[in-house]
Amino acid sequence: MSILEQILEVKRREIAVLKQNRPVKEYDDSSLLYKPTLSLINTIRKSRDISIIAEVKKASPSKGIFIDNFDHLDIAVEYFKNGADAISVITDEQFFKGSIDHLHDIALIKNKPLLRKDFIIDETQIFQARENGADAVLLICEALTKESIRKLTKTAQLLGMEVLLELHSIDQIAKIDFSLNKLIGVNNRDLTTFITDLKTTEEIRRQLPDDILLVSESGIKTKDDIARVRDAGCDAVLVGEHFIRSVSIGGALREMKEWCKG
Repeated sequence: MSILEQILEVKRREIAVLKQNRPVKEYDDSSLLYKPTLSLINTIRKSRDISIIAEVKKASPSKGIFIDNFDHLDIAVEYFKNGADAISVITDEQFFKGSIDHLHDIALIKNKPLLRKDFIIDETQIFQARENGADAVLLICEALTKESIRKLTKTAQLLGMEVLLELHSIDQIAKIDFSLNKLIGVNNRDLTTFITDLKTTEEIRRQLPDDILLVSESGIKTKDDIARVRDAGCDAVLVGEHFIRSVSIGGALREMKEWCKG
């Protein structure tokens, strides 16, 4: 069983508990559900530079804990202060040591769009994301059918959120309705092996429509990496580990912002 399959198996059990404790109909009385959202798509589209989605990330299944004295709010504040265009918050608990509470806490101080990054396979998770302050959610092609992608995208949009639709391989493109999903992410990390290669962004970009917004995810650390994804036609990058492992999170972000200038 691949790592992705293991994660999805756990996620199905988590969702069953979530649905039992909080049916979708009970979200109607949540005040956060009706607060205005910030547009990730407009934020990326308006920038003349490559946008940076900075990630709040404690760990990964392949590399373990990134930082011992992890404080999600301190990291988010550093991102906001030093010019992140948006923040991605990992909420998966078992494999990435995240929490939905991290999203909720950061939403209370946000001034830029927040992306909930998790393995979302059910509409309940989208309602939960909205209630806890997300402006956008990540959907992963490899974890979903074409019909599920469409259904979950429409659920998010009905709740005022946007979707970053991620894929890793060219054969997943057939699942995408580009009239519905305009913000596409390419994960340079193979979710079955966790091997990372920026060539993935380059190869997939050539197969996508010109009018989509493209985010390159994973494995981006250097000025050369930024130049490479820029040449491939990317509009944004999603970066977490590089910032979290840096001596100065804010300093590393400011440095990358310079690399990202038009």
